[in-house]
Amino acid sequence: MHYVSAEDLSKSYGIQPLFEHISFHIEEGDRIALVARNGTGKSTLLRMLAGKEMPDEGKIWINKDVDVVLLEQEPDFDESRSILDNIFFHEHPVIRAIKEYEAISESGDADKLNAAIIKMDDLGAWDFDAKVKQVLGKLNIHHLNQPVKTLSGGQRKRVALARTLIDIGFDHKHVLLVMDEPTNHLDVDMVEWLEHYIDRENLTLLLVTHDRYFLDATCAEIWELAPGPGGEPSYIYTHKGDYQYFLEQKAARMENEQASIEKARNLYRRELEWMRKQPRARTTKSKSRQDNFYSVEKKAKQQVVDEQVQLDMKMSRLGGKIAELKKVYKSYGDRVILKGFDYTFKKGERIGVVGRNGAGKSTFLNILQGLEAPDSGKVNIGDTVVFGNYSQQGLVLKEDMRVIEFVKNIAENFPLASGGSMSAAQFLQLFLFEPDKQYTYISKLSGGEKRRLHLLSILFRNPNFLILDEPTNDLDLPTLGVLENFLADFQGCLLIVSHDRYFMDRLVEHLFVFEGDGVVRDFPGNYSQYRMEKDTALPAETSAVKTETKPAVTETAKAVQQKRQLSYKEKREFETLEKEIADLAAEKAVVTAKLNAGDTAYEELQQLSVRIGEIAALLDEKEMRWLELSELS
Repeated sequence: MHYVSAEDLSKSYGIQPLFEHISFHIEEGDRIALVARNGTGKSTLLRMLAGKEMPDEGKIWINKDVDVVLLEQEPDFDESRSILDNIFFHEHPVIRAIKEYEAISESGDADKLNAAIIKMDDLGAWDFDAKVKQVLGKLNIHHLNQPVKTLSGGQRKRVALARTLIDIGFDHKHVLLVMDEPTNHLDVDMVEWLEHYIDRENLTLLLVTHDRYFLDATCAEIWELAPGPGGEPSYIYTHKGDYQYFLEQKAARMENEQASIEKARNLYRRELEWMRKQPRARTTKSKSRQDNFYSVEKKAKQQVVDEQVQLDMKMSRLGGKIAELKKVYKSYGDRVILKGFDYTFKKGERIGVVGRNGAGKSTFLNILQGLEAPDSGKVNIGDTVVFGNYSQQGLVLKEDMRVIEFVKNIAENFPLASGGSMSAAQFLQLFLFEPDKQYTYISKLSGGEKRRLHLLSILFRNPNFLILDEPTNDLDLPTLGVLENFLADFQGCLLIVSHDRYFMDRLVEHLFVFEGDGVVRDFPGNYSQYRMEKDTALPAETSAVKTETKPAVTETAKAVQQKRQLSYKEKREFETLEKEIADLAAEKAVVTAKLNAGDTAYEELQQLSVRIGEIAALLDEKEMRWLELSELS
């Protein structure tokens, strides 16, 4: 089924074009990642598909049977209303019943809750309610009557994601899910759950993301919005495959473009000499050659941007003493962050910090830098240590100024290990701020460009102990490539908090794992190795997680739910589910054995691979329903 067609779309803000004359098509089942630099119009293009912005030129056609559901980078809410009202915004009997049930569950009114349960029974709303509870539980959204205006940025993003997933799960046959940086502010467990959810729901998807593992897990096609061949303003390059394949294809394309430009330059030099020798009066033949000369000149003056530039920095010297934490304790009321933490940092250490949201990772970083005091214990920092702190707070400016002025206020030049230096303008260009962008006011930059400027302002101060708190949020993939190359060669200490598993795997040597209740474990390996160990050590994790998916309700509400008896239909369903789950588990074991046998025919392997996915989805669905009914029996 054909979902969307776009023809000759153009969009500008003032005299600055975002993109010009781009066209594309989306079919049912497509899973597409859109890749481009910050500021080139990715978010604008997604908003156009959702009807929230109009193109200056061109047309967008959307199939009348298709709903476009958009998750924006900066979600829009009715600030005066609660989380519950913002999530359940449909006027439909089932949605209204679930909304009432969720609200009464928190209020603790036993009589009203009993009436709400009966209404849910009458409307058959429990299946959809189970999905709702799973989404809310996995995204750690509980206090549904809390006003949206009181939420932090991370909480707002998770509520927006819950609203989007609940929306597409309700009464939609054909949905195009459009997501702008969906993994921002999610911890790694949430990101991995979202990967499985998208895969299980078999959605048609167009997304912008900086998370390469998430991209590979959810998308089968990559669109790159970039300057077109021959110097055209905009073009969408299509790549079928994963992110690594996209990089290989892009490198080959850039190599071909460079060869084409070199050829044009050689021709340009010959034609320029001919132009200078020609008399003023032109023949028809020479006029044609003259017109061709200007096309060759345009091609010859093109530049191929190398987005993988290396930076050989002259780092401030680190002494023998770096940082030492002795018996550090920190709590906020009953919430324990650190309980007797001991560690001595060594020169050149590269440490990742992982743990659930709210486990105290940011507090730990603040204590290390002296921005917060511990309850007890000692924090000793070496005299030569120069911290570079990239926090989630972002840029803080007293007044608006141009990009180049902001960087020059830090320093005019950046020292290099070779003995030379790099000017502020050259450093900006390294981080993909072209000369015309350098004179733009900071207030006019996109969200991702502001994050990029914040990052380079930290690095430009030449620190020797870098602390990066979620550095990949809102950064585009080209900038991440530059940052990773820089950090790979960084000789100082590196402490990274990130949900980006690829970023962590490439850069860190061991992990501080915040396990809760003040426990911090030093794990000797990268994130993928830690995850592998965790999955091996906790075989019962799946069932444990499922029990956490229901939002918290009051004791009164729990009591009423316990009093409710299963209907005859539900008892039959409960008995049937036990047998179905056992049959599916047995089939899964048989299929897994065949997949691992090594002598299965290719065609059968394909069929078995599809079936194992179907079995996993069915088991998830039936186990969730069994858990729900078992709590009522």
